Amino acid sequence: MDVFLNGKMLPPDQALLPADDAGLQHAIGLFETMSAYHGRIFRLSQHLERLRDSATQLGLSKGLDVDALTQAVQITLDHNQIDRARIRLTITAGSMSMLSGASGTPATGTVLIQPTPPTEYDPKYFQEGITVLIAQPGANPFDPLAGHKALNYWGRLRTLRQAASAGAGEAIWMNITNHLAGGAISNLFLVKDGELLTPIARGEEVDKSLPAPVLPGITRAAIIELAQAKGITVQKRMLSIEDLIEADEAFLTNSSWHVLPIGKVEKSDVGLGKAGEMTIQLRESLLALIEEETA
Repeated sequence: MDVFLNGKMLPPDQALLPADDAGLQHAIGLFETMSAYHGRIFRLSQHLERLRDSATQLGLSKGLDVDALTQAVQITLDHNQIDRARIRLTITAGSMSMLSGASGTPATGTVLIQPTPPTEYDPKYFQEGITVLIAQPGANPFDPLAGHKALNYWGRLRTLRQAASAGAGEAIWMNITNHLAGGAISNLFLVKDGELLTPIARGEEVDKSLPAPVLPGITRAAIIELAQAKGITVQKRMLSIEDLIEADEAFLTNSSWHVLPIGKVEKSDVGLGKAGEMTIQLRESLLALIEEETA
């Protein structure tokens, strides 16, 4: 499939960036990973609003043009005649020198949109759940990039690779106070006594508390919305490893696998050691919502 690069549709091997692009040189940039169904992105506006918010907070851009990005995504979908796909949108500060800020010449940013076939997961994962490993504390509330989809994902992908090498499907990140943050590439939910629990995400902090180094996931928000519509109590709070191990159910969310049950935390079963009733119901409800909003 062709990619969108700065206003042009190009074959992937012709979509070239200059050697001094800030995304390559300094990892200055942001990204969104989205899923397309029936040629439409599920909750595209929420993805782009989060991107704009991060770009503003981190100083990448004072105001991303969401309308232009929406059009660029649609051009990519239409050009490739996409029905189902994974869409990666990356923006960087473009060609720039970190020492030239005083020149008064603004850098021209890079916009890259890359469609790829959707990841196909073994159906048994959604019945039996996956095993997760506990990573060393790494989510730092004092890191201004925490809770944003910044390009520097090396640390997260490293723990994900370590988990895979041990036969696990995801690495659970802790913050520096030893509270749960979420998966390396996902948000985390626990079910306990009929309630849904999730770590506090960026933007949900109470007054005078530390910033939350947790991404406010788009799929996470949809799950909270669906749970509340079903009358399920949702709590956003600090959670411990013990809360995870003693949960009745646990699952992970992102835009690729949607809702993925946790069967084991290392050698310990979570609940019955497979997908629980609430996890299954919320996954089915989410898939129905995606179909409803994209069909």
